[in-house]
Amino acid sequence: MPILASFMVPHPPMIVPAVGRGSEKQVMETTSAYEQVAREIAALQPETVIVTSPHATMYSDYFHISPGRKALGSFGYFRAPEVKFTEAYDEDLVDAISGIAYDEGFPAGTMGDREPELDHGTMVPLYFIEKEYKDFKLVRIGLSGLPLVDHYRLGIFISRAVEQTGRRAVIVASGDLSHKLQDYGPYGFAKEGPEYDAKIMDVMGRAAFGELLDFDEVFCDRAAECGHRSFVIMAGAWDGRRVRAKTLSHQDVTGVGYGICTFYPEGANEDANAMDPSSSLGAKSTVSDPSRQFLKLHLESKEKELRAQIEASDAYVRLARMTIEKYIRTGEKVRVPENLDVLRNPGDSEIPEELLTTRAGAFVSIHKQGKLRGCIGTIGPTAKNLAKEIVNNAISASTRDPRFDPIREDELQWLEINVDVLMEPEIIESRDQLDVKHYGVIVSTKDGRRGLLLPDIDGVDDVDDQVAIAMSKGGIQPHEKYELQRFEVIRHR
Repeated sequence: MPILASFMVPHPPMIVPAVGRGSEKQVMETTSAYEQVAREIAALQPETVIVTSPHATMYSDYFHISPGRKALGSFGYFRAPEVKFTEAYDEDLVDAISGIAYDEGFPAGTMGDREPELDHGTMVPLYFIEKEYKDFKLVRIGLSGLPLVDHYRLGIFISRAVEQTGRRAVIVASGDLSHKLQDYGPYGFAKEGPEYDAKIMDVMGRAAFGELLDFDEVFCDRAAECGHRSFVIMAGAWDGRRVRAKTLSHQDVTGVGYGICTFYPEGANEDANAMDPSSSLGAKSTVSDPSRQFLKLHLESKEKELRAQIEASDAYVRLARMTIEKYIRTGEKVRVPENLDVLRNPGDSEIPEELLTTRAGAFVSIHKQGKLRGCIGTIGPTAKNLAKEIVNNAISASTRDPRFDPIREDELQWLEINVDVLMEPEIIESRDQLDVKHYGVIVSTKDGRRGLLLPDIDGVDDVDDQVAIAMSKGGIQPHEKYELQRFEVIRHR
């Protein structure tokens, strides 16, 4: 059976009266909408409520699905220990989701249960639901640091598992919106805050789920949003199906955005009351729509863009890409200079001479679907020539960056690669001589510790942040004495 319905909801603990102690009156509009959601879920009588929560166990490269027979939780952390929960997990559905992920080679399952107690991102929705309906089991799923397309793909697998098990299930996508909507809010104000809220409420109100995949990650970070990836998982569960969306509320009075929307499938043979949750248990079938296969459409568009980017790249980037592809596929290293002639584009008169005649430090940066996948380089030259420097660093960036697993062959078609050739660093007297867009920075101590950050990095717009990140990379504490150097780069894409 397809998903019965899904719901986008926030999770402010203060909306629970025992926690809010009167402050919940600020968000009565949100409370009323939440109560409507609870009534609609009760009318659907689901066997299982699937909650995706930003505050459940989270890993950078893995989706955690809570294991076991049951879980306990309370709002004790928020000074309301009397508000307690005991929830039975739907073990069969958990096994089905995990099994599909395993078969697909997808990083999701029940390993690494670090936080078995229920989180507030799960308990706030349960508080409202259980005032109206309790005859269900729970599936709790955390988010990850993986790209948005992987969150969407997980939603597809959840939907497949629901149909495989025949469960009557609803999805509750728990997540606040921007945390930077008001100067008086707990996180202050950023212009991206209200921009994000307006954009996400528009997208969700139209069920334009494909647009969720196009949100820029830097924009989301600056808006300090909480629930975007939760909403993307939910959207994936509707892939290829027509959906009827309704916006119930949006508030930003606390400085944090709270949005509530409902989503129901358009049934193929529904009668006049089929989508009225007060008179029906939900549509038995849904209308397929290829124009709403948003993951397929998104990947086709990105693949076309990437092909154009690859065709337009220069010899430096082509050398890095050729190195990575050959090493990942065969374990063999590109030989220099024997293979350099293949780097020539039809319009090139010759390969840049400096690849073979100059020595310089170089960084190779690799991104996949908008997220960093590897970046390693050298501050100064370590190889016979720049070509060999790029080859060595391309291999290191793709297989030896300690932050990531080695790149797999199935990832090669999605890699975006750039090469930064470093100019000679110069010592500077103060941070006033830095410009995050124009100069990279090196922070070093007398005992040899050194940290570097390239210029013009997405999300780094402030010199103090640039220096702090470089210090952190070098293991240098703020109170220690250090020397600053700046450098320019020639960036090849």
